[in-house]
Amino acid sequence: MTYAPRSRTARATGSYATIGLETEVLSASPERLISLLFRGALTALSQARYHLESGNIAERGKALSKAIDIIDSGLKAGVDTERGGDVAKLLIASYEVITRDLMLANLHNDADKLAAATKQLGDLADAWYTAVDPQFKTPSANH
Repeated sequence: MTYAPRSRTARATGSYATIGLETEVLSASPERLISLLFRGALTALSQARYHLESGNIAERGKALSKAIDIIDSGLKAGVDTERGGDVAKLLIASYEVITRDLMLANLHNDADKLAAATKQLGDLADAWYTAVDPQFKTPSANH
């Protein structure tokens, strides 16, 4: 009996996960898409924390870049400033603070900045899930 090399198995698992996510995204409501963006950003931040603690600078940078991209290009870009008024402006300002803290965490290898940004984003995500998407099942993130 032979088994596929680990790398082939890992690629197959990754492909399966990607297909599952693509299916979920394509069938999602706009509200669920925001929930998925929160999940993706928080997952990337969890990975960044792991890599920061492990001293893996390159992977930490990749994970933080992914989280920043999700926050800026997804969450922040999705805020409706015309209908949201002052709440929308405050939300955008919150995303900008989080992004700044993540850049500083990466630049200075600062676990405290990473933890603060993760908590802020986690609090926003929890508020979103409670108010808009209470059926969304979140992974147990440490935020």
